Amino acid sequence: MTTQQGLTRRRFLAGTTLAAGGLMMSRTRAEATAAMPFAYRLGPADRYIDSQRGSKAFAYSEGQLHLSEDCGRTWPHRLAFADAKRITFSHILKNGNILFATGNQLFLSTDSLKSCRPITVRKPDGSALTPHTPQNAAHTGWYFHTLPGVVSWDVNGKEMMVWGNYCNVLGGATPVHIYYSTDSGQTVKIAYAFGQNPHFRDNGSPGGGKTGTLLGNPDCPVLCRHVHTVAYNPAENAFYACTGDLDRGAGHECHWLRGVYDEVKDAWQWKVLISTISNSRFKSGGITFAGGKLYWASDANGPLEGAAEHDRGIFCCDPADLTRPEKHTRLFNPQVESGIMHIQDGLIVAAHCAPASPLNTGLIVSTDMGQTWAQHDLKEFGKRSPARIHEKNSDGWLRMDLRSGWIQQAEVLFIKPK
Repeated sequence: MTTQQGLTRRRFLAGTTLAAGGLMMSRTRAEATAAMPFAYRLGPADRYIDSQRGSKAFAYSEGQLHLSEDCGRTWPHRLAFADAKRITFSHILKNGNILFATGNQLFLSTDSLKSCRPITVRKPDGSALTPHTPQNAAHTGWYFHTLPGVVSWDVNGKEMMVWGNYCNVLGGATPVHIYYSTDSGQTVKIAYAFGQNPHFRDNGSPGGGKTGTLLGNPDCPVLCRHVHTVAYNPAENAFYACTGDLDRGAGHECHWLRGVYDEVKDAWQWKVLISTISNSRFKSGGITFAGGKLYWASDANGPLEGAAEHDRGIFCCDPADLTRPEKHTRLFNPQVESGIMHIQDGLIVAAHCAPASPLNTGLIVSTDMGQTWAQHDLKEFGKRSPARIHEKNSDGWLRMDLRSGWIQQAEVLFIKPK
């Protein structure tokens, strides 16, 4: 497959763009004029647009929740909500329900924000999941925060929501779970509960540590720091999940799992496909299935452990060949960590992890399903890591978070392919 490497730098929102040739990591850039393949704009300053679907958008501001039905032009629906600024996750369901979370608590609105109610998560045995009592009340844990924007799919004619929590970074130590809902958020259950990682105990700090309360499933031997992505493959009727990050002495934290849901029994069967080191293409995110192929982006880092370079890039393969690297095709190598990716209508958008990148706000873009590539630096936004890329709204705009550094919420960016 042919690839074309380019690096572009946006100087003004309505200005020209510059493309740099040569190795991406090089600080010396031979620049040439190039066209930006998308328009872009920030979200409004007075509210954070946290999710979108079709013509609807869900946002929050100080003490208020907001719902738009015309892609953010107007916001006729509002609900007072004291902890609005603590929202870490939201999703608009196909029927219009809005599921959202603040730290360790889920809420659901079924009436366009006339009201909302708390949702109690259920364990596989039907009992209630009781969030742990945090040592620091300011760090309750990111129980529901996730990195991908797409978290629901049509599964056998019914919308099914499945996602895993990206946690143990900010917000306090947290048990790691994969969650699911088959009834538009009215019932949320645990699909998989990871084991107790001794390196992320609740010690009152934002990310947890080696001392404090152990969290997680004591009966599960699979340890991780957090879940990077969960995605659905309709051809197999199966879900794939990948986790991070390192081997800190308690075993590998980087895994790929494959899960199959039995609707009749309301039960899951999960299999760990691979467990490996952090310098691996399997330390990844942005899992997407398109045209029968599996696509993902690698944010390999950590010790090289004898390798000449980090095993990075955007990869694809047949799903059955995931564990056989010789069967993988590396479509593009940005030479930096990139664990966020979205594919829609032949457009691939992936993102640089800002602390590891020479760019400020780096996007990796292919407009032809991986035949050619360019990298764009939206420099005016400063050091930002894009995350949570949502599907196009009815006006054709993709939505994504811009995270300061690598994970702290900052702004919202909309991009629209030209």
